[in-house]
Amino acid sequence: MDATVEIKIKRDVSARDIPLPSYATDGAAGMDLRASENVELLPGERSSVRTGLYLEIPYGWEGQVRPRSGLAHKYGVTLLNSPGTIDSDYRGEIRVILINFGQETFSVKKGDRIAQIIFSRHGRTELIEKEEISGTERADGGFGSTGIK
Repeated sequence: MDATVEIKIKRDVSARDIPLPSYATDGAAGMDLRASENVELLPGERSSVRTGLYLEIPYGWEGQVRPRSGLAHKYGVTLLNSPGTIDSDYRGEIRVILINFGQETFSVKKGDRIAQIIFSRHGRTELIEKEEISGTERADGGFGSTGIK
């Protein structure tokens, strides 16, 4: 197992009484993010929901904010811009863009688990423009093109 990376976290006053993100089980990849405010989402409505959390992510790492499957399945509530990327040089509040695709109003209560965050290591890339690139068997086959005869 890789060494654990330390990420500094700060709470504003709206999140002082809410548990910090944590892993629900030993095998969980993501930590639950909780709302630090109450929000009502009408069907078709979206909102940027506050968490009251601020992160100091090390260089070479990112945070990815992802939906919670239970909210999507039970209520039709999910995230826009998913996964949302939190760069290592961002120091603003972590917010979650929820949308209600369900048919009833969805109530978010302060402390509710609304998303999950996964931290991933990443590398830097240099793009080199060329007139031609190498070919493959797939070539320029688009969506659904693999495995079709």
